[in-house]
Amino acid sequence: MKALIQRVSSASVIIEGETTGSIGHGLCVLAGIADGDCEEDIDYIANKILNLRIFADDSDKFNFSVKDIRGELLLVSQFTLMADSRKGRRPSFTRAAPPREAEKLFELFTDKCRASGLKTQTGRFQAMMRVHIVNEGPVTIMLDSKER
Repeated sequence: MKALIQRVSSASVIIEGETTGSIGHGLCVLAGIADGDCEEDIDYIANKILNLRIFADDSDKFNFSVKDIRGELLLVSQFTLMADSRKGRRPSFTRAAPPREAEKLFELFTDKCRASGLKTQTGRFQAMMRVHIVNEGPVTIMLDSKER
């Protein structure tokens, strides 16, 4: 599993003109599920996201996690994180999990994040979404469960 984490002052998802998820201060997470990912990958990424210290203290040092600041989460499924663009001009997405498997794991990921007690919003799996992100910092970090 890959997760692109962005520290945000706000973020939202709009599908067919309707806002389906919206948060204030916290993290927007673009999540890609790889073929072969399992619950262990989901646990690793969810735990890392919830506890990664990327919010500044009074000395501008990254000492607080999204849990510490009681921030909010916007989780957006994004299979294109699994793109392989090493050859040719059109990316290949064969590394992405099949849709049914990916949706099940994304729902598990969402459940694990919600279990933290933080406000957790999502987009809609396989929908064409407009994601509005106001990146704060900017702070953007890539996580990959295969690189632990």
